[in-house]
Amino acid sequence: MLIALLPGDGIGPEVIAEAVRVLDKVVGDKLSYETGAVGGAAYKSAGHPLPPETLDLAKRARAILFGAVGDPDCDRLERHLRPEQAILGLRKELTLFANLRPATLFKELADASALRPEVAQAIDMVIVRELNGDVYFGEKGMRKTASGRREGYDVMSYNEDEVARIARVGFETARARRGKLCSVDKANVLETSQLWRDVVIELAADYPDIELSHMYVDNAAMQLVRNPGQFDVIVTGNLFGDILSDQASMCAGSIGMLPSASLDSNQKGLYEPIHGSAPDIAGQGKANPLATILSAGMMLRYSLGMGAEADRIDMAVAKALENGARTPDLGGKLTTTQMGDAVLAAL
Repeated sequence: MLIALLPGDGIGPEVIAEAVRVLDKVVGDKLSYETGAVGGAAYKSAGHPLPPETLDLAKRARAILFGAVGDPDCDRLERHLRPEQAILGLRKELTLFANLRPATLFKELADASALRPEVAQAIDMVIVRELNGDVYFGEKGMRKTASGRREGYDVMSYNEDEVARIARVGFETARARRGKLCSVDKANVLETSQLWRDVVIELAADYPDIELSHMYVDNAAMQLVRNPGQFDVIVTGNLFGDILSDQASMCAGSIGMLPSASLDSNQKGLYEPIHGSAPDIAGQGKANPLATILSAGMMLRYSLGMGAEADRIDMAVAKALENGARTPDLGGKLTTTQMGDAVLAAL
């Protein structure tokens, strides 16, 4: 099975390398790899953050393992040439509409959470984020007001089919877990959110076994800090999901610990850590590879049907942490490669 490796910028190549080492240990020669340029690295080599040959590779592959994009050298480029457009382009071209971001606190990292240990230990949730709509893909631009002042605008919109599609993923994810789904919106202010809530309520009739609740996004942000243990599965839109999932990562100890999967309707997926390219530590061996290693595990589980192998990776990460393995973001001194070694030893 062909896996596309898209390391990207900054620490991306470093963490991808460790994930591949773990995959080789767990599944051996069952996978083959091709590497493509993406992000700032692709712009510098090919003049575009998502070159045609990289997009072709992503379409041919069974799954994509993605590092990170973001390069300060590219900050002044026109928006369509910036590194971040690569990930948006892949989501759109491959119809990767469902983003799954599990947030679970490894008990060994309770002291690394920004929350009190007794609060943090209850964190065990999945955030299901819609990826193909909202302000990220709506009409946007710059214009002049009647008085000649500059004005930027970004249109937030969803149609009912887009909402229903991601809501079903939320309901099905909850059905496979503890049976609780919280739909997060801002229906008291936004018409987009009112449609979102209406469609979710309509779909709930197909899932009588799921306990459905609704929460405004500002309250959800507060509750993630106050009582994160109340959440099982959260389903929400692109913008709100982006913010809440990053918040959940710090509640769970470190942004370097959380994996993610972006799936199409046939379980083809792009798998990536939720952290960025961290250019300030790139090349220094300080990056935590665990989120990428866990993302590789999600790839085995969701796209390749290798649940047992995915369990091995999850358990090996937990065992490495139990044995005291820590990179600098977790308060330790291990290098990126040494943390990879710790997971391999646990395997």
